[in-house]
Amino acid sequence: MRMPGGRWRTVAAPLAGALPVFAFPVPSLWWSAYAALVPWLLLLRTAPTGRRAAYEGWLGGTGFLVAVHSWLVPSLHIFIVVLAALPGLLWAPWGWLVQAWLGRRDGPGEPSAARATAAVAVVPSGWLLIELVRSWQGLGGPWGLLGASQWQFPPALRLASAGGVWLPSLLVVAVNTAIVVLIAVPRARRATAVVAVAGALAAGSLVVWSPRPHPAGTARIAVVQPGVIHGAEARFDRAERLTYGLAGRRLDLVLWGESGVGADLSARPDLAARLAALSRAVGADLLVNTDARRAGDVGGGEGGGIYKSAVLVGPSGPTGQRYDKTRLVPFGEYIPFRSALGWVTALGRAARENRLRGTRQVVMELPPGPGDPAGLRIGPLICFETTFPDMSRNLVRGGARVLTAQSSTSTFQHSWAPAQHASLAALRAAETGRPMVHATLTGISAAFGPDGGPVGPRLPVDASAAVVYEAPLATGTTAFVRFGNWAVYAAGAVLALAGTAALARRRGLREP
Repeated sequence: MRMPGGRWRTVAAPLAGALPVFAFPVPSLWWSAYAALVPWLLLLRTAPTGRRAAYEGWLGGTGFLVAVHSWLVPSLHIFIVVLAALPGLLWAPWGWLVQAWLGRRDGPGEPSAARATAAVAVVPSGWLLIELVRSWQGLGGPWGLLGASQWQFPPALRLASAGGVWLPSLLVVAVNTAIVVLIAVPRARRATAVVAVAGALAAGSLVVWSPRPHPAGTARIAVVQPGVIHGAEARFDRAERLTYGLAGRRLDLVLWGESGVGADLSARPDLAARLAALSRAVGADLLVNTDARRAGDVGGGEGGGIYKSAVLVGPSGPTGQRYDKTRLVPFGEYIPFRSALGWVTALGRAARENRLRGTRQVVMELPPGPGDPAGLRIGPLICFETTFPDMSRNLVRGGARVLTAQSSTSTFQHSWAPAQHASLAALRAAETGRPMVHATLTGISAAFGPDGGPVGPRLPVDASAAVVYEAPLATGTTAFVRFGNWAVYAAGAVLALAGTAALARRRGLREP
């Protein structure tokens, strides 16, 4: 079978690109991520031309995105391939980059030792910039960042506290690249081993010396998960009964899942009164979530339409503190360029009407409670927003001591989506050094401490229950909260230096 341009390469590229999916929940084989890219990298380095490598980079990127978003297939059907192929183009230049630094560019044999060793830094830097670009909401958002697969690995969580999810991503791709060099470029093995040891020492130093959160008491936060119940009124009734069962538990906050209230509370004073009665009964405020149409501009919204909102309700009713979701799910909550792409509603469960977005993030303040006599400050996120590292960072910089997430993956109940979504809370907690409590309608609900470690039991899918989490509070500032995306900037600098070196070398070869 002929290698250059062979059909088998066209089939192998998307399959190789899809391999990292097994590192994510549900399989959660986090350790497999450190070798999952090796087949794809080996394929790219043997591409006969840079153009062919770019093509196989695109195919592999498409395969990767389809795999990590496979739970969307029942909603989007074959259209998921189109949606994956567009951002999959980001991997085309990465495929060219792999072939340029690891391929046979220095004669009939393998690449030079210097070039192959430098690839251990250059190739991961290219991958990281792809992750940054595709984190833009318009391209689908940062679901499936490679570093997120390491949510169960404590050293990787420590790296996330230093540089965000970007640092674990960088580490994973660097290990894969080093393995490829050790396998395929014998002349570079010794230098690569030295670089690998230096990298391990640098990563270990960050793990050991990065600022750690300092314990500062606990907050008692209850999560109410009504379970699989059809109909907004029936779901509200079930959540209400579960919440009454929390009376006497000395709570700081009761957290309901996304869309737990199916009407705007200003238009339904009866529901607002029932929630206020619940607050009095349990002795704590409720953070509920409405998915409802509002008649006009109320408290910062952009106007009449459907909003998803986190609403704080106290003993006297809504407190006036509300957060309107600012980052909406493409096609799920709005259709970009609806006039041109509105036809996708005929293919699956795409949004029939665009929801409206809020204008800013909000930090809410609770009244004094048993966990914090000064009043606990919470930073709410809604569903899809937990995938964005910058949003939780902004909330903590704004004074939030606890991060909350309200989500609903009911449409994807028996897929990998609920477990993948819940795992993101571990990354956001570790990055910010603040606990995060993730409440859903139908599971998986969970809580994580300031180090990203699990707190208390997880509520599995289909469970109908309420659970109280003793969320450990913390003070201090992580390096990620303080310095932000410095790891991405460093990756950009590596690529700039590599490009400058390549241009200088090319110019030198052209001189007589």
